Amino acid sequence: MPDNPDTGLVIALIVTIGIAAQWFSWWVKQPAILVLLLAGLLAGPVLGLFDPDALFGDLLFPAVSLGVAVILFEGSLTLKFSEIRGHGQVVTRLVTIGALVSMLLIALAAWALDIFSWEVALLFGALASVTGPTVIVPILRTVRPTRSLANILRWEGILIDPLGALAAVVIFQLVAMGTRQVEDLFLAAEIFGAGIGLGVAAAFGLSFIMRRHILPDYLHNVTTLAIVLLTFSLANALAHESGLLAVTVMGVILANTKDVNTDNILDFKESLTVLLTSVLFIVLAARVPASAFEMDWSTTGALLGFIIFVARPVAVMISTIGSELPWRERIVLSWIAPRGIVAAAVSALFAIELERAGVEGADILVPVTFAVIVVTVFVQGLTARPFARLMKVADPEARGVLILGGNPLAQAVALSLKKLDIDVILADTSWDQIRKARMAGLRTFFGTVVSDDADRRLDLVGIGELLALSHRAPLNALACMRYAGEFGSGNVFNIRLADQAESATTPAGRILFKDETTLEKLEGLIVKEGFEIRHTKLTEEFGFQQMLDSQSEDNVLLYGVSNEGIVYPFAEDRTFRATAGWRIAYLGHPDHSTREDTEKTAAERARAHLGEDIPKPLPD
Repeated sequence: MPDNPDTGLVIALIVTIGIAAQWFSWWVKQPAILVLLLAGLLAGPVLGLFDPDALFGDLLFPAVSLGVAVILFEGSLTLKFSEIRGHGQVVTRLVTIGALVSMLLIALAAWALDIFSWEVALLFGALASVTGPTVIVPILRTVRPTRSLANILRWEGILIDPLGALAAVVIFQLVAMGTRQVEDLFLAAEIFGAGIGLGVAAAFGLSFIMRRHILPDYLHNVTTLAIVLLTFSLANALAHESGLLAVTVMGVILANTKDVNTDNILDFKESLTVLLTSVLFIVLAARVPASAFEMDWSTTGALLGFIIFVARPVAVMISTIGSELPWRERIVLSWIAPRGIVAAAVSALFAIELERAGVEGADILVPVTFAVIVVTVFVQGLTARPFARLMKVADPEARGVLILGGNPLAQAVALSLKKLDIDVILADTSWDQIRKARMAGLRTFFGTVVSDDADRRLDLVGIGELLALSHRAPLNALACMRYAGEFGSGNVFNIRLADQAESATTPAGRILFKDETTLEKLEGLIVKEGFEIRHTKLTEEFGFQQMLDSQSEDNVLLYGVSNEGIVYPFAEDRTFRATAGWRIAYLGHPDHSTREDTEKTAAERARAHLGEDIPKPLPD
């Protein structure tokens, strides 16, 4: 490393490397935290390219603290108590009883192996028992387990993230008080009082501002960020180490306050969290001293084995007592528990504080925690899919469809697919459109499908195709690029918009339907002309070519569904052979008679002489 590195250049390189790591992890479908930690370890202790302490000096700790505060606030903002109650007994037990059992078992093992003192072991247990959606979701999309198992794992990761962070913060405050030899309970009350009190006050103050529309919408995000940072700093000024508790409480209260729309704030915080995570983890991993690699790896390996093969299975076994979860799914549930962002970020921040206080074992808290993260993500990420298939809890080929857009065409297509027993999710950012879709019995996702929130909450188990049918061309393009890596480039479809049809711009994804067919045109046929989506089942006597010949010039072919239940949208570059048993969907006017009707009538008369029935088109 140069003696006098250009600080601005180094920061720019860290940001660039972090974003590149995020992209690479997306490309290889692995959790970003793994790539970020490896990049930081490579740049720091391995190659010695930069030393964060020397580079940032006294600004390192405040910057890391504020970054972790934002990450914890964003995580706690996703914790809604109604969701804990709404996703089954197993999930509720896993994030409460199971998490407590796991934490105590890991703490006992770390203490018994003489890796940490009891206080630090308890803190490590809280950190090492937390999974998270950022590491769970990529594994689920690779494994594609049964829906019940996928929902348990996904919601456990979503809910335990902020709960685990809150538990770790509380335990850390107790440990920090013990390190200063403070026996006075008044100081404990002061710390918890400052953290909880300021968190509650900040949450109610911000919700009051938002409900009364005192601020314009474009200032909501930056105002929230300013209040989070100010709350964190004020809490620490009033009572040492109470800031993280304050911002976590603030986020939980905001998430559960009625009449406060946190979606826009969450979108903003997601983007900010991606940037902060990218930078923080590289910097924190680069701080790991080279001497940390010289620790007793046999003891650390024994601890890792205990966490994976004992603590998690015992927690799952206790959490699933009396449930109807099949034993095969319980076994796979016991195996998949990678650790994530909360463990890495919070452990690094706590280690800095504990090192300053001279706590024994603080210097190896980060490397041991990082080892847990790397091993669980890497080993379980590689083995989860074959193990799930061995246990016969992996779903077969994904055949469902994700539809982007809530307009009349999108809803009509979704309903027509649902009638054919195709799994469909309709996603839109308009609550009015989502409400209509829900009333029609459709599965929905309210939000942006290219956001981190969608990565956490959008249940794509069994979904294998994307139909981008929204009026927002940029969003359609982004969605096609985002899901091409997940569904395959051949399974993402985009529709032309009127302005694209008149320009030379080619939409991303495979282009739906025939030339000059735009979203606006199809919407007009449905809304103004009364067209409906109708289904025709092909037979040996009435094949695909006869069906094409029978179509009116006004009709628009939409998709075919094979005998295996796979959806084949009609696209410019798509050719397929539809055989007997396929169902063909087209947009047609209900009052228009087609040549198909005439042919079927003639065929019915012919069959009548033979005493046979002829298959009829499916009712719309």
